[in-house]
Amino acid sequence: MDQTSETVISLKEISAAAFDMDGVVTDTASVHAAAWKRTFDDFLLSHTRATGEPFVPFDLRDDYLAFVDGRSRLDGVRTFLSSRGIVLPEEEHPSADPAALTVAALGDRKERYFLDYLRTYGATAYPSTLVLLRTLRKEGIHTAIVSASRNCAAVVKAAGAAELFDVRVDGRDAARLRLPGKPHPALFAEATRRMGATPARTAVFEDSLAGVESGARGGFGLVVGVDRSGQRTELFAHGAGLVVSDLAELTVARRHG
Repeated sequence: MDQTSETVISLKEISAAAFDMDGVVTDTASVHAAAWKRTFDDFLLSHTRATGEPFVPFDLRDDYLAFVDGRSRLDGVRTFLSSRGIVLPEEEHPSADPAALTVAALGDRKERYFLDYLRTYGATAYPSTLVLLRTLRKEGIHTAIVSASRNCAAVVKAAGAAELFDVRVDGRDAARLRLPGKPHPALFAEATRRMGATPARTAVFEDSLAGVESGARGGFGLVVGVDRSGQRTELFAHGAGLVVSDLAELTVARRHG
């Protein structure tokens, strides 16, 4: 389904739709970015003091989009640290220095910061996404929320959007089922399976490069990139068939009429 020059979703061609959470359904990408910056800047300052290397802070846009957006928490830690040539142990070892940092410890720190921000500021859903979800459900299209976050249920509930999804596949499912994270298509494939649909008849809505790549790799019928960060060209390059700056730009061609 080639939609590169159209902003129309034909419901004759899809029976299900899977939505990424952060940046597509909820306006929480900035909250994640702030939690990542606090986590990495604290670590990088300590690393600078220990090694004498220059301190280069985490960039809220470029580093976030390139290395952590759309990825699982631990994959985000690994990918960003790798970009700086830093390798940490994966887990705490009983005989290790209690003050030693690991990939898991940094991931836990980011989680705490994110939850602190969420409790303070809450979560907001994009109105245009809610309108699209209601339209799709009214037309009998099954809907799923898909996220690498273990806090998906809490965030979607806080945003008042939980009742708009038939299926939720999140970081807790990924850990339990040992599903690889994006850009692997496993999370979207699991959501599609639970909706009783096939990838070829499922639309994927994503704002991250890793996310649209997962949709393309999984053979999904339509991959919609939501460009909220000025990366339209990159979204197309990673596999989006259609890119919009907001889902309000989409027109739904109903099954009847």
